[in-house]
Amino acid sequence: MSEALNDDAIRTALESLSGWTVENGKLHRSMRFGGFPEALAFLVRVGIEAEKQGHHPELSNVYDRVTIDLTTHDADGITAKDVDLARAIDGVAAG
Repeated sequence: MSEALNDDAIRTALESLSGWTVENGKLHRSMRFGGFPEALAFLVRVGIEAEKQGHHPELSNVYDRVTIDLTTHDADGITAKDVDLARAIDGVAAG
């Protein structure tokens, strides 16, 4: 089982993450794309990366918008697994 990060560790992690915030106790990022096909393609790439890491985010897509929330339910908070996946998602977003 993973251990939840404390507030200081989360703040430090956010310094190295692009566009991420904490909302409702979860790492959160919203993004816009050129249209639905681009947003959907991004979601597929995120899904593949998440599966590789064995960690599955909450994903939402409405037309050109994607919302991602990361938390580790068995730790009841944000863990290093969430930060690692957020970094990988940043890499996917960068192309």
